[in-house]
Amino acid sequence: MNGISDPATWIHLDWVLALVVGWLLIGLAGVLALRQFRVVATLLFPAGGLIALALFGVALSAALNAPEVAVLPIGLPQLPFHLRLDSLSAFFLMVIGGASAGVSAFAAGYFRRGEGTPPGLLCLEYHLFLASMALVVVADDAYFFMVVWETMALASFFLVIANHRLPEIRQAGYLYLLVAHIGALGILLCFGVLQANTGDYTFANMRAQHLSAFWGSVAFVLAVFGFGAKAGILPLHAWLPEAHPAAPSPVSALMSGVMLKIALYGVLRISFDLLQTRIWWWGALLMAIGLLTALFGVVFSTVQVEMKRLLAYSSIENVGLMCAGFGLSLLFSSYGMKSLAGLALTAALYHLVSHAFFKSLLFCSTGAVMHATGERSLGKLGGLIRYMPWVAWPTLIGVLACAGLPPLGGFVSEWLLLQSFLFTAGLPSSFLNMLIPVMAALIALVAALSGYTMVKYFGVVFLGQPREEKISQAHDAGAWERSGMLWLTLGCVVLGLFPNQVIAFIDPVTRMLVSAGLADKVAGQGWLLVPVSIERASYAPAIFLLGVVTSFALAYLLVHRLYHGRLRRSAPWDCGFPWQNARMQDTAEGFGQPIRQIFEPMFRMQRELPTPFDAEPRYRVVVEDPLWHGLYLPVATVVERLSRLIGLLQRGRIAVYLLYSFVTLIVVLLVVKQ
Repeated sequence: MNGISDPATWIHLDWVLALVVGWLLIGLAGVLALRQFRVVATLLFPAGGLIALALFGVALSAALNAPEVAVLPIGLPQLPFHLRLDSLSAFFLMVIGGASAGVSAFAAGYFRRGEGTPPGLLCLEYHLFLASMALVVVADDAYFFMVVWETMALASFFLVIANHRLPEIRQAGYLYLLVAHIGALGILLCFGVLQANTGDYTFANMRAQHLSAFWGSVAFVLAVFGFGAKAGILPLHAWLPEAHPAAPSPVSALMSGVMLKIALYGVLRISFDLLQTRIWWWGALLMAIGLLTALFGVVFSTVQVEMKRLLAYSSIENVGLMCAGFGLSLLFSSYGMKSLAGLALTAALYHLVSHAFFKSLLFCSTGAVMHATGERSLGKLGGLIRYMPWVAWPTLIGVLACAGLPPLGGFVSEWLLLQSFLFTAGLPSSFLNMLIPVMAALIALVAALSGYTMVKYFGVVFLGQPREEKISQAHDAGAWERSGMLWLTLGCVVLGLFPNQVIAFIDPVTRMLVSAGLADKVAGQGWLLVPVSIERASYAPAIFLLGVVTSFALAYLLVHRLYHGRLRRSAPWDCGFPWQNARMQDTAEGFGQPIRQIFEPMFRMQRELPTPFDAEPRYRVVVEDPLWHGLYLPVATVVERLSRLIGLLQRGRIAVYLLYSFVTLIVVLLVVKQ
């Protein structure tokens, strides 16, 4: 490795590359053990999880150190691979390592029977996916970045279509790959603008360029478009609710919990690092897109009746919140308000890492439920807390974190985000001072609807009575699945109880990108989290948890002391109708009906009404995405018609092709002559 800095400082980058090579070797070992389920499940996937843990530790150590750069003498002539490990790269490596460690342990139990593809091949695709994501965040030139970016897209595509025998899964994979490559074109064009016609595509050269406001804006918009297609922002979200239900659950966990964050890494790297100019409307645009995406995602998640589709729309919502935080930080930074820019960016990055853990946990629990019951529809589940307690209790932690309730990580990040939106009175624009509090109200609405969705998800799946007879035969998760879910649960709890310590690792990123952070402010506050000043707002997660535990313990002791021996167990109140059954429980459709009625203009609904001649009258409402029918299908129709017109040129006759060549030559000669 031919480094630019002192070789003594390469140690972290060397370890990162060694761990990436370890993932690749595990993938190759999977090919050798192509159909040996036991070897793949009990040896290779756990080994991949250990490498992920090691990557998490290396990144944790590198986050507080100086940047490390290196050049690998591979690639094309005169185009070697440049690498850089700075605080931003280290933070995202922590996210990759921390979340994928739990998902890999879960996958060791989940892939015990394969998913339509030989387990060894799944092992190769899975670990190639992990390796490519790690390399994306350390790439330091456009060529290397695009190579590993496309490797990540292809590896995840093959994972999505693991059960490729089903046509709907192949269709979902095709849509994902199409949107991914459209986004890649935007990223390529963005890099073309950033290199400013110098021919040097290293990120170091791009940092040295000072683009005009026009070309900087072009690069920013292309970056938001290109990386937004992979992140699932509106209106480039259509692939996400299709690909997540199609993919195996550990793959869905990685895509939602980790891969979406890699796309957001690209937005951060270009907007805050490679571009040297920042304009206020960039932040306003990113905020507006983020809030629209968040509202759209949470409203659609409330009306879903399929588990993984519900979680997919929830991921769209959370990506929107992160983009809103990035946009607000960009807005503050453009006006030189560094401390508030650091607060907004800290909140967004905190939500990013929190989402990586709780959404990975929820997708893993969904996979465990699907394996145990064979069902993915909410309308056929219920009462699983009795039969799958090892899955139910970690899932409860995950839904509480996703709902933004204390004392878990989701609450800390959303609370910080709201604080950053409420401290905006000093902006020089009166219009923005009026608009941003409205955006804060929208964030509060999104948070409330997210809690509503999570109550629906957990209540319909785990509480009540089983809606199908076979649900009572469900089995709990295995040892590997439990260990993976417990690791992710631990992450949700740690992120909630130790916010000051987590902010200490986020602080180098914010100082690198906006020259400000929160670590100095919160370091001396002990267990209190004080983002600006203690007079304005503070939060004490440990004290809150202690209060909750004390209240429950006191209530328990009082009941047993005062009412000991007077406890009587009986069936719940049945409203005077003792012949109730599971069909009388509130369904997923019924739970989402109020939201569906309030936000009806946002949906495209098809109602199937019963007729007097139906043997079994049934009322059914299908909720569809209006953007799919209003944007994607018309564009697909236009592209198909243009393709047919262009196809007329291809007649299959050599004489016609020679005529084309002759006409083209004549036209070129005429143009040159003129």
